[in-house]
This record gives sequence, C-alpha cells and structure tokens, in this order.
Amino acid sequence: MTSVSTKTSYTSVRLFKNSFLEALTHVHPLVPFLIWVPAVIYFFFHAHYVYAFSYAQMSAIVGAGLFFWTLVEYVMHRYVFHYDASSRFGKYLVFLFHGIHHDDPQDPTRLVMPPVVSIALGTAFFFGFKALMGGRGEAFFAGFIAGYLVYDFMHFSIHHFKPMTQWGRSIKENHMKHHFIAHGAKWGVSSPLWDHVFRTFE
Repeated sequence: MTSVSTKTSYTSVRLFKNSFLEALTHVHPLVPFLIWVPAVIYFFFHAHYVYAFSYAQMSAIVGAGLFFWTLVEYVMHRYVFHYDASSRFGKYLVFLFHGIHHDDPQDPTRLVMPPVVSIALGTAFFFGFKALMGGRGEAFFAGFIAGYLVYDFMHFSIHHFKPMTQWGRSIKENHMKHHFIAHGAKWGVSSPLWDHVFRTFE
C-alpha cells in the first residue's frame, strides 16, 4: 500500500471540554499493537505449554477465535455502533463511540479503538472464553485478538492508504460505500463474509 495523505497535522473535532477525557479519545494506530501483540503471544504459548495442546490443535483453536472475531465485528458494527437510540442521551453515546467517525471519517486519531474501551471489552471476552472453554479459551482469545488487530490495521489503512491489490481495493470500496452511500449495509470492515450471509452486502 502507498500513502495518499500529505497532511502533517490534523485538527480533530473536540468531544470533551475536559482535557483528560478528550485525550482518551485520540489513539495512535500503533497503540493497539503495543498493548495486544504481547497478549496474543503470551496466551498462545501459555495455552500450548501449560495445557499441552499440539500445534495442530492450537492452529484450529486460534483459527476459530479469529473467525469468531469476524462475526463479533459485524454484530458490534451493525447493532452497537449503529444502535438506533431514541433518547437524547442514547444518541449522544452512539455519537461518542462511533457517530464521530462518520462525521469526521479521516481523523487519523479516531480510527482504532481507544485502549480504555478495548481493554475493558477484551477482559470481558477473555473471562467469557475461559469460563466456556477452559484452557482452550486462552488460545481462542489469542486468535480473537489477532482478528481484532487485523480489523484495526485494515480500518486505518482503508481510510489513509491506497490499496495495491484488487482485494484491497474491493475492501476499501465496500467500506467507503458504507460511509457515503449504503449507510444501512456493508457492516463488515475486514471481511464482507457476514454481509453475504445476512444479505446486507447490497
């Protein structure tokens, strides 16, 4: 991919008067990788050595976790990020966690999930997987978070880089149509799979 951005600075829309709260809404795209790559590595090898899963078993479990992420991505984007709130406060919350991205889609500091949100959600998913699957939950979580990192990287790239492959151009085109044409469709960012399954690809 090649960059198409020539800006050296960007003036973001301010969300909070409080400077600390405002700072929490801005994230460098490398931050999720600094937080979560060590976690993925740790839980992968911890599951392998402590629970004695073979590499074949690990590959299957991690692959299942990554695949599950694609469904969670679709569901969250469609039903949480675009929740049709009726109350004023509900509309405000939806705007805070996703509406701002649609109003200002090129803001480079608001294209990946803020750590305060990703850590809270990641912790909840981890304990949920662990409770349901025991030791396998750790390997599943590693794959799940790897899928999330792919999503964050792709979302940033879609908005700030020019794809060099037909597949990349297709992914970017789908997401741009979601932003500017098909607002009620094309919920998948990293993959159109579930849009095809649930007939929201259009």
